[in-house]
Amino acid sequence: MTKNDTVARSSERFWETKKLAEMSRDEWESLCDGCGKCCLHKLQDEYDDYVYFTSVACLLLDCETCRCKDYHNRTKHVPDCVQLSMDNVDALSWMPSTCAYRLISEGKGLFDWHPLVTGDPESVFAAGQSVRGKAIPEEEAHPDLSRYIVKWPA
Repeated sequence: MTKNDTVARSSERFWETKKLAEMSRDEWESLCDGCGKCCLHKLQDEYDDYVYFTSVACLLLDCETCRCKDYHNRTKHVPDCVQLSMDNVDALSWMPSTCAYRLISEGKGLFDWHPLVTGDPESVFAAGQSVRGKAIPEEEAHPDLSRYIVKWPA
């Protein structure tokens, strides 16, 4: 049984009845579908501030599992890692449109492939909504990240 299973069973469909600020720590954490999209390097256009996703993953992202290799200590290894919180969720306009935190913040529901809806942590992968098989590790990428700009994470 995964953490998502435990949370989903203990408070059925809490994401439909609670605002982000009302969620417990476990509920908050369970919203992450494990897609890995937010862990891709992004480039921001200096003229219009548009944010471009790349297929290059953060050095801590396991490109197969789409999970952080050291989640609890990530900001020690990657100082500019953005720690999502109630204070910044609305300001992070670059979060993928499929992100549960963004969806709930905008008053929308979760997609039918989200692991909290399906009860299956693999459903995000089956739906093609993860970076699995699409992202490359940072250490394998050319320094010019503009070579890796992609459209699929948005």
